[in-house]
Amino acid sequence: MKYRIVLADDHAIVLDGLRRILEPEFTVVGTAADGRQLVRLTEQFKPELAVADISMPLLNGLDALRQCKAAHLPTKFVFLTANLDVGLATEAFRLGAVGYVLKQAAAEELAGAIRQALAGRTYITPLIAGDVMQNLMNPSEAPGQVQLTIREREVLQLLAEGKTLKEIGWVLNVSPRTAEFHKNNIAAKTGLRTTAELARYAARHGLVSSSG
Repeated sequence: MKYRIVLADDHAIVLDGLRRILEPEFTVVGTAADGRQLVRLTEQFKPELAVADISMPLLNGLDALRQCKAAHLPTKFVFLTANLDVGLATEAFRLGAVGYVLKQAAAEELAGAIRQALAGRTYITPLIAGDVMQNLMNPSEAPGQVQLTIREREVLQLLAEGKTLKEIGWVLNVSPRTAEFHKNNIAAKTGLRTTAELARYAARHGLVSSSG
């Protein structure tokens, strides 16, 4: 029996390419164009593995992983990203990711990372593997970060994507007043007030792409 995989990326051409690469060996049970859809697919199919980008609309890959872990879903996460940020990769593994592969890597590298993940091992792209392992072994050296709740991180990402409080309420199924409450909490914790400041903060911490 083939292992089941879900794929998540906000570029359709990437999803099509990944499906062609992986389907001879694995069963792709679903594809997602944003992090919220990825969580829904993972809840629905409970696949053995998810291959996901970090920068995705509505909910980034790291927070999708957070939500799946909070729901005690068994799916393992391998991130396929263009982002070489060591801090972001370190955070991914601290959250429970089992793979981190760069998009410029060869297709066989991704397939190999997936095989290792399914065998209970971890794969880190060689370009940053040493630095990531050093960070993981020396957590006290990692820079401090404001602790936001999962819901506050959701609201912050949506604010950074330019959504209004009403739109945020619609996405999260809460009232605009509740969205504003979370926005105020974020501002109090970070000391940031303007949307531009919040967007820069979100990009620095991997909630949205810094390249737009």
